[in-house]
Amino acid sequence: MHRDHQGRERSAGTFTNKKQANKAWQKAETDIAAGKIGDPKRGRQKLARYVTAEWFPNHVIEATTRENYTCLINKYLLPELGKMRMVDVLPTHTREWISTLQTKYCVNPPTIRQCKVIFDAIFTTAFNDQITFLHPGKGVKTPPVAKKTRRIITTEQFDRIYLGLEDDTLRLLVETDIESGLRWGELTELRPKDIDFATGMLTVSRAVVQLKAKDRPGGVRFVVKEYPKDKEWRQLRLADHLLDKLKDRISTLGLEPDDLLLEMPQVREARRRTLPEVLPDPDTLGLTEPNEKGRVYKHGTATAYGAGRCRCQHCRNAVAAYRASRRAAGKDAPRAARTVDTDGHIPGDWFRKGPWKRALKAANLDFHVTPHGMRHAHASWLLAGGADLVVVKNRLGHGTISTTELYLHALPGGDDAALQALAAIRGRIASAPEAQAPVSTAPDASDMAAMMAKVSEMYELMKASRPAAAA
Repeated sequence: MHRDHQGRERSAGTFTNKKQANKAWQKAETDIAAGKIGDPKRGRQKLARYVTAEWFPNHVIEATTRENYTCLINKYLLPELGKMRMVDVLPTHTREWISTLQTKYCVNPPTIRQCKVIFDAIFTTAFNDQITFLHPGKGVKTPPVAKKTRRIITTEQFDRIYLGLEDDTLRLLVETDIESGLRWGELTELRPKDIDFATGMLTVSRAVVQLKAKDRPGGVRFVVKEYPKDKEWRQLRLADHLLDKLKDRISTLGLEPDDLLLEMPQVREARRRTLPEVLPDPDTLGLTEPNEKGRVYKHGTATAYGAGRCRCQHCRNAVAAYRASRRAAGKDAPRAARTVDTDGHIPGDWFRKGPWKRALKAANLDFHVTPHGMRHAHASWLLAGGADLVVVKNRLGHGTISTTELYLHALPGGDDAALQALAAIRGRIASAPEAQAPVSTAPDASDMAAMMAKVSEMYELMKASRPAAAA
């Protein structure tokens, strides 16, 4: 027997003689004195038990991060490694698990990287708590994640998106976003008290997050955090024309200092699908893919939509026309407008899948833009206009200047100056409209002969100097 770090009697094991027993309890107390106070029994518990009972309930993370972790742990981690003991998990098991995510679950590299982050966090805590004495994630690599280039919208493209929005509140929302570069949670949590209209300064001190899990705590969908993403308040100045619009909105609606400045618009009527004047003949559209029973149906029919599970535009239009005809005949009552579960905050998914998607379609852009792209455009426009890099960093709330530097030369045409410099060096820029040919700097025949004679002379001098050097 020996005493642990809390003075409790613990067993060091059972032995055949007193000499072995004395060595055992002495070694146990030496390990405790050296800081090795972990209980071996804790290392023999299953990974699933440790994660669900000890690690996850006490791990301090944001509410939205907890939702993502819960999904990934239950879907990818515990089904494969949950039955293993903590001490039995080795780096080879980690590599096999990552390979399984690729082959069995067909998980993409960004999700695999996120799963590995969770795995490393679990075993870092277990290692620090001396539950395990080996970190099975150390040195194990995940598939590479390609870093894509950002495509920034131009001012003309933004104007087309802005005009495509259907509501004055949403237009003001997008204009405030492009003028301030706020994150979505910071933008939708703005209140009149955050703006000092005398100085034009906006204080970013809060952010709202939207929870989507069915078992979210208390059933609350929107949670207001008393700090932005970087956990540091910041101030930025707004343009005068935007301040006038915000001031006019506050006075028109009679908003109090603690009211939401940009509240969720009211949905008054159900949105109907816009049908073409003439639907195509189903006989000309071909057949759907076979369903689970191997049956195929004609495209552009309600049967293909229902039994064939086809969601192409032709089948969707056919169902919409069928329902419209029943409503017109009085057989079906018009569907009531769908309500959005919100406390006044504008849900990001509702805005992205509804008004924003329709505005992009009206703008007819040849690439996709997310609402977060307004923040990217704000930074790129400022830097392209000559704004100071540190000022832009502070406006956006970036933690490091290197993050802000990513927006340099991000606008279309940002490399034009570099190409002009390259063309000037190569002699391709001339006053005449026609481009000049590159100036050749290759030596002619006489120059080559002189160079060869010089090399021969140097070679003879080296041969003559070798015996003297050896002596």
